[in-house]
Amino acid sequence: MNKVNKRKIGIIGEKIAKKYLEKKEYKIVCTNYYTISGEIDIIAIKDEKLVFIEVKTRTNIKYGNPSEAVNNTKKQHMKHSAAIFLSHNNFCTYTIRFDVIEIILIKGKCNINHIKQVI
Repeated sequence: MNKVNKRKIGIIGEKIAKKYLEKKEYKIVCTNYYTISGEIDIIAIKDEKLVFIEVKTRTNIKYGNPSEAVNNTKKQHMKHSAAIFLSHNNFCTYTIRFDVIEIILIKGKCNINHIKQVI
C-alpha cells in the first residue's frame, strides 16, 4: 500500500473514531492538532478529562494490532504536543489522559478498540 492510500485509510479511521467518540458523549475540542513534535489526531473532553487521542487504522493485522505502532517515541511526541496545546489553551482545570483508538477495517467490517490511559 502506498503512502497516499495509507493516508486515505488514516483519514477514514479518524472520521470513524470521531463519530464513535461523539456517540460516547465526548466533546470534540480539536482534530489534527499539529505541532513541531507531531500531530494529535483528536482532542476531546469527557467527564472533566481532557483526552489526547491517537487513532491507528489498519486494513489487516499482519504486522500486529494498530496500537502496537504507538511506541515510546510516539508517546513522547504525544506528551510534548499536548504540552504545547496546553500552553496555548486554557484547560488547566482538567485532568489529562492519553488514549489510543484502534480501527480495524477488514472485508467491509469495522472493529473499534478504545484503549484508555496509554501513558
